Amino acid sequence: MKKLQSPNHLFMIEPKEFCNNLQTLDSNDYQIVEQDTSKDQILKKAKDEFFNFKNIIEAHDIKVTFMLGSNGCPDHIFPNWFATFQDKSMQIFSMKALNRRAEKIPSMIKKLETEYKLTDDLTPYEEKGIFLESTSSMVFDRVNMIAYIGKSVRTNEDLARAWCSKNGFKVVIFETTNHKNNPIYHTDVLMFVGTNMIGLCNEVINDEYKEEVLSKAKKYHDVMLLTKDQILDFCGNALEARNNIDEKYLIMSSRAQKSLTSPQILKIKKYYKDIIHADIPTIEKYGGGSARCMLTELF
Repeated sequence: MKKLQSPNHLFMIEPKEFCNNLQTLDSNDYQIVEQDTSKDQILKKAKDEFFNFKNIIEAHDIKVTFMLGSNGCPDHIFPNWFATFQDKSMQIFSMKALNRRAEKIPSMIKKLETEYKLTDDLTPYEEKGIFLESTSSMVFDRVNMIAYIGKSVRTNEDLARAWCSKNGFKVVIFETTNHKNNPIYHTDVLMFVGTNMIGLCNEVINDEYKEEVLSKAKKYHDVMLLTKDQILDFCGNALEARNNIDEKYLIMSSRAQKSLTSPQILKIKKYYKDIIHADIPTIEKYGGGSARCMLTELF
């Protein structure tokens, strides 16, 4: 079976509740905390942005399955508690925030299990304070079986190495420093991996790791370097997907797309049919995540 980097089917969760998640503020420096809008207004805007984004993806003939989120789960819109794989297996991962652990509701898991065999569940690690937040903690080069992993309080090095060893992935692990001199909470903030190209912000990777990460990325891919300012606009938070005739697209937010330079757009269009983007300012502002965070690959 030919290994694929990207699917033609994506999973999204419509928010039933959406606002600043106070339980994630200690590690997510990209959330903006403001009391300028009521929770009801924030939720309405987030729902409008969600459906507009979903509709734009579907208009490019990429299949989207979505489910409704739960009360008490303000980050349910970011379904990074599970991952699927090309062998039709799925795995569930350990989440740091208590209300993020509650996102793994049995009805969703049961629905997913109609298509995927559940082969591992890292939930027990949560009680030990050990976290590995799926495809946000680990950015996969699925074709070459490499996992790029930025260490943080949400990404435990020992568990990441053990998971990669068990699942046949080679490890590229590194440390980062963001605009507030803290580790970047998720690897998918600073990089994405496509079939032919990688977008990567080498500036936020600590000096002793830069050469290794860049050399590994260049081994199989054309690398597009991103700046620290572009990371603040979520340019690294992008995802490749294919449509029903196997055309590849790169999906990101409109804020990210507007932050790209002309040479960067030309490079992307060398490898992709086009850039799919949607305006999701409310989700980015209050959630501290962007387009890729809202999408889980369904292989």
